[in-house]
Amino acid sequence: LLYGIIALAYAVLALHFWRTRWNTATMPEAATWERIAILAPLLVHSWLLYQDLFAAAEFRFGFGYALSCMLWLGVLIYWLESLFVKLEGLQPLVLGLAALCAPLPALFPGLISPPYAHALPFRLHTVLAMLAYSLFTIAALHAMLMTLVERRLHYRGAGGAHGGGPLAGPLAALPPLLTIESLLFRLIGLGFVLLTLTLGTGMFNAEEIFGRPMPFTHKTLFAVVSWIIFAALLTG
Repeated sequence: LLYGIIALAYAVLALHFWRTRWNTATMPEAATWERIAILAPLLVHSWLLYQDLFAAAEFRFGFGYALSCMLWLGVLIYWLESLFVKLEGLQPLVLGLAALCAPLPALFPGLISPPYAHALPFRLHTVLAMLAYSLFTIAALHAMLMTLVERRLHYRGAGGAHGGGPLAGPLAALPPLLTIESLLFRLIGLGFVLLTLTLGTGMFNAEEIFGRPMPFTHKTLFAVVSWIIFAALLTG
């Protein structure tokens, strides 16, 4: 029931921001009551995920929890960033997706994990990994949006002539391109931190379960390769 109420709250907020940001000629800044209205379902969403992933006696995991955590993180990042940077125009996208994904744990609770996965260190490792890859997924979608905005900025006319045409429709409501780019690299940087913590907690759990800190498996290989790639990207 609570998951459904959260989804409804996100959907109502997405509709509100669509009508006041995308479907209007003006672009007012977010009011205090709007930030509080976003924070309320976000806090309830946080409490539900904590109860299911940490407080429950059995640890369940599946794509429902993964997507719900991903959009919880997306709303949280948007809310925090909007306190310092003008991100008007992103609310309908973030909140609309959150409305779709927030209730998925109630519909698809996933399978019960093995007994060793019920321990707190393993739960923490799993949630950190889920948040890290959720951030990288959000960053990838963010990069696609940034590419779309950049191409539209350089496109003018149906004939394909180039030269800085203005954005129209919902794209005109998005933040400036440099703001979107800055947010993109903050997402990647935070994802890299979470990925590093994932590797650290994974080594601890592997030592406890398998007697080796880094058993050679496809998951270990891909995690390390991912860490190297994003380290090189952020260094560059």
